[in-house]
Amino acid sequence: MKIALSSDEHAPLVDFISSYLKNQGHEISYFGPREGEKAANWPDVTQKAATQVTNKQVDYGICLCWTGTGASIAANKVKGVRAALCHDSETAKGARLWNHANVLALSIRSTSIPLAKEILQAWFNTPVSDDHWNKAQIAAIDTMEKHF
Repeated sequence: MKIALSSDEHAPLVDFISSYLKNQGHEISYFGPREGEKAANWPDVTQKAATQVTNKQVDYGICLCWTGTGASIAANKVKGVRAALCHDSETAKGARLWNHANVLALSIRSTSIPLAKEILQAWFNTPVSDDHWNKAQIAAIDTMEKHF
């Protein structure tokens, strides 16, 4: 899979996620500062990653900022993105299963490396639900996106 990863600041969590995903066989496109570089604007780096998702250049996006909230908000401004801020593996499972989330938002501050591993495993091992009720929920979100 191809995954866009973004962060407004360099942190050990960014390195872990990138290495972990590469070790799982994924191809990573990274948007954000490298080690030793100054912080970037979170809306800018998030938009770059989220746009790659909607342009189908990548399969998923993972966007980080200090709390994860800003990255989640910025990603959800990109048409076609369903970003979910996840603080645990159960939320990640639900975001994929019921919400068909295509961008994972994480907090640099509160996501430990062991927790990130659990979240990533849940995210990538959980398929989206294809039952009638759930598809109707996603269709409602798609309609909202077209009209609001």
